[in-house]
Amino acid sequence: TAIEEGVRRLGMLILKLTLFLTLFVLAAHIAAGRPAMESFLFAVALAVGLTPELLPMVMTVTLARGAVRMATRQVIVKRLSAIHDLGAMDVLCVDKTGTLTEARITLQGHVDVEGTGSLRTLELARLNSAFQAGLRSPMDEALLAAAPHEPTDWRCLSEIPFDFQRRSLSVLVARGRDKLLIAKGAPESILSRTVAVEQDGASRPLNEEWRNRIEALQANYAKDGFRLLAIAIRSVPEGQNKIELADERDLTLIGFCIFADPPKRDAAEAVAELSSLGIRLKIISGDHPAVVAHVAAAVGMPSSRAITGTEIDQLADRALAAKVDGIDLFTRIDPDQKRRIVHALRLRGHVVGFLGDGVNDAPAIHAAHVGLSVSGATEVARAAADIILLAQNLSVLAAGVREGRRTLANILKYVRMGTSSNFGNMLSMALASVVLPFLPLLPLQILLNNLLYDLSEIGIPFDEVDPEETAEPHDWDIAGILRFALVMGAVSSLFDAATFFVLLKFFNTDAALFQTGWFLESIATQILVIF
Repeated sequence: TAIEEGVRRLGMLILKLTLFLTLFVLAAHIAAGRPAMESFLFAVALAVGLTPELLPMVMTVTLARGAVRMATRQVIVKRLSAIHDLGAMDVLCVDKTGTLTEARITLQGHVDVEGTGSLRTLELARLNSAFQAGLRSPMDEALLAAAPHEPTDWRCLSEIPFDFQRRSLSVLVARGRDKLLIAKGAPESILSRTVAVEQDGASRPLNEEWRNRIEALQANYAKDGFRLLAIAIRSVPEGQNKIELADERDLTLIGFCIFADPPKRDAAEAVAELSSLGIRLKIISGDHPAVVAHVAAAVGMPSSRAITGTEIDQLADRALAAKVDGIDLFTRIDPDQKRRIVHALRLRGHVVGFLGDGVNDAPAIHAAHVGLSVSGATEVARAAADIILLAQNLSVLAAGVREGRRTLANILKYVRMGTSSNFGNMLSMALASVVLPFLPLLPLQILLNNLLYDLSEIGIPFDEVDPEETAEPHDWDIAGILRFALVMGAVSSLFDAATFFVLLKFFNTDAALFQTGWFLESIATQILVIF
């Protein structure tokens, strides 16, 4: 996760500083003829003194506090570290249906291949939906709502379930001695297996002219945001009672069912709010490119830069990573392609979130830095998610993002203060130990100093943050932390040097008095940094 990557980089930074100082002190002391065991214990104490021991506690309390605050904003956190990832997120991938649209899919019409209203198209679609054994989609529910009564004179003999590669579902139904394979699915999927169209009750070959007419019909509906479901049939020999994938061929296209799923009223406002927070949205959908572009334009997102699943299949992972930044809409995408898109964005250095609610979204939810789902999602999607939204809209997510950034800002406060103060103190001790005839602080005093300073920082998880800290995504800026530690550590060492001068010049202290005096000054100046 993003927080694990950040903590690991911080750990490597502290390790390098620790090795540098301890090796420097050991080498200087041994060269000056100091006792080896005393020098070794002092070097070990320096190493411990550089370690921000309270970091696990500060992180856990800060994240837990953030989880409680987010719960009041209808955002439930399943994995604490996901709060940090949510705050650091700069790209959010969303499914169109239910996130940007109402997810109330309604049947708007049913037409034949010429675009004329057709009851036959509706009846065949109803039969397919009524007899399918698997999970029914919102389109199926809309079809069955138009026909509340179960078909009585037909019976189902066999089924080829839906899958995301074929994007279609077929059933074999029988009435008397008549047997019929009825297929429904994405228009391009059904058309790839179609050899004829039905016109005025007669079958016509699917030639180039018909293909052009059908594509124009699809485009006309898609540009207005309507989704199409193609319906096709095939006669089956009398003795055949089971169908397989090989039977899903030589189909005759009957027509299309037309569905509407309008954008949410507050979707445009929520998209604008997330954009103002520095989060770039990308739509990943299984729908037709024109339908996705229509919804994107309606909610104020760029709609011209798009790519289809077919084009993605032709790209290797690194080629996809090279293109993914410049694309806003991903259309006709299957579950594995969703995962590949998320992985490509991660390769580009983005902290990626994915919001989905279907079974097919689970691989991408799991692959993202922060997986998001909603309370009404499928059990598989909720299980894969790190964060659950109790309200199915993006405005709730914006509040969670702000809380995540507040949490990260407080963690980084501790990191900056702890590393700079510890580095300054240890630098002063390392330099002083070389020139003084005694140790500037005893090992026990070093550890006590560190403990008392850490205790004074336990209020950080409950601190407020400046508005600019929540205005845009932040991640672990290790170079910035190092600069802060070096500059502030060096400034604190100047105060230490002044203290050394006063203690030695004006008080003419011995070892015990020097160690006591500097211990008190060190604690006072460190705690002053907090305020």
